[in-house]
Amino acid sequence: MSGKSTTQLTSRSRRRCCAAILLLFSVAFTSRRAHAQKDDPEFSPLNKQERLEWFRDQGFGLFIHWSLDSQLGVVISHSLVGASPDYTERFFNDLPKSFDPHEFNPQDWARLAHLAGVRYVMFTTKHHSGFAMFDTATTPFNIMNTPLHRDVTAEVFNAFRAEGIAAGVYYSPDDFWWLHQHGKMIRRAVPDVQPRNNPQLMEYDKAQIRELLTHYGPVDAIFLDGEANGLRELAWKLQPNIVVTRGAITTPELTIPGMPLPGAWETCMTMGTSWQYQPQNEHYKSGGELIRMLIQTRAKGGNFLLNVGPMPNGKLAIEQEERLREIALWMFVNSDSIYSVRPWVITNEGNIWFTKKKDSKTLYAIVESDQPWERATWKDFVLHSVRATDKTQVTVLGQNDEVVEYHPEIVPKSTWHQEKDGLHVRALQAQRLQDNFKWPNPVVLKITDVEPAFTPPHLQTLGSVADPAGQKETLQAKLIDMGDAASLQVGFEYRSITGEDVNSRSAAWIATPLQTITKPGPFSANIDGLTSKATYEFRAVIRHPLLPIYGGELKMKR
Repeated sequence: MSGKSTTQLTSRSRRRCCAAILLLFSVAFTSRRAHAQKDDPEFSPLNKQERLEWFRDQGFGLFIHWSLDSQLGVVISHSLVGASPDYTERFFNDLPKSFDPHEFNPQDWARLAHLAGVRYVMFTTKHHSGFAMFDTATTPFNIMNTPLHRDVTAEVFNAFRAEGIAAGVYYSPDDFWWLHQHGKMIRRAVPDVQPRNNPQLMEYDKAQIRELLTHYGPVDAIFLDGEANGLRELAWKLQPNIVVTRGAITTPELTIPGMPLPGAWETCMTMGTSWQYQPQNEHYKSGGELIRMLIQTRAKGGNFLLNVGPMPNGKLAIEQEERLREIALWMFVNSDSIYSVRPWVITNEGNIWFTKKKDSKTLYAIVESDQPWERATWKDFVLHSVRATDKTQVTVLGQNDEVVEYHPEIVPKSTWHQEKDGLHVRALQAQRLQDNFKWPNPVVLKITDVEPAFTPPHLQTLGSVADPAGQKETLQAKLIDMGDAASLQVGFEYRSITGEDVNSRSAAWIATPLQTITKPGPFSANIDGLTSKATYEFRAVIRHPLLPIYGGELKMKR
């Protein structure tokens, strides 16, 4: 994906500082964040609000990373940074001559994506290497000067639109081919190579954006994987209804935030460990893991952008197809809980995650489990955050709650009753989705006409103070209110992000010891053993009996 400059790291930190003062679903704190963003050079308000609402409704997108170096099974573009002159010359001169994906059939990708419930696609029209996967007059380093000699971008967009899937452009303002042609060292995330410091590169990028946004019909979204200033404004000018994702909204990659973020946001996730196809050293997430990531992202109000990397012959690897088909079955049954939903008053109660239809009082309780919910078996749940009304009904998505195959003695009708401790639900998984009767993925309860029965506590991550001797760091936070609780356990989590892409995260969180507090106010914790000249990320946390509740994530540099 991408790294960013020091300027962007600063603005990113500002956004995280603003996120730190988020009160869970608090209008007041959301408005503070919006106010702070007015001075943020990485933020612009030109995404139309109705288009952002449209984007949030879609929920599930397909990322496609594909370029000419897929022939080598190498990390996309980045192998050019620090490469020898010989490697660089062969990359730019020889790889286009052998890139001939003769089995490329975008209709196959689009039909599978449609089946999987994908609502929009983000296609890599140009990654950092500078190789354009579209017909461009700006550079000979493009798909038309390969044996394939087909405008791949046009074909992908046409195929996906034919399946009712919105078309989105991924575009990198960084361009290694341009740097090489102009005698500049190929590097990333340093000011010398950024478009803002290279007027010719900026005009080059703008010319390509003009081509992409005037030659390919309506483009619904654009992902600017680098400095967006100047380019996003051009995108909005050329297509006022376009949604700028990276460059205007929060787009974490390889991680899901610990708490809901205000407004539209999107998490970008690989199926395995790589963005582009790699035939070796790849370890794929299971279909079940990806389904759970989709669920948890939607429960927190974000869009889930799942990546595939086609093989150099133009087909998807069987591992990628298998996972999309597993997602397809789950979405075929349960997509109502994914589209046009917003967060509930809390994201989850243990292994039950919630989404709520944005324009109604319909709640979806998505039941995860380490063990499959066996068909024709009853389960009982208590949903502490839910209060029923006299109009409430409970059903299981995908089934009619009337028949269980081979069990005529069972009437699988869901029942419920309200108690002081929450909504008590009894439901049966009746539908046969696999031959072994053990569908391993989450079952979704649809609960209509309900109200919140829980007031969550709120906290704010404040910052950190370094010990003058450099031996420890004091993390600081504030509990804003207790919610319904008489006492709460609070603490912090931190992790190293040294060497990480500005948007990606891979290290696990480390928890500090918990402390019990009985009233709102400040609290802190000391940590030591941190590496000097390293960058860390930290957040405050409430270990509530129902679920962990997080403050915003902030950075500290040692």
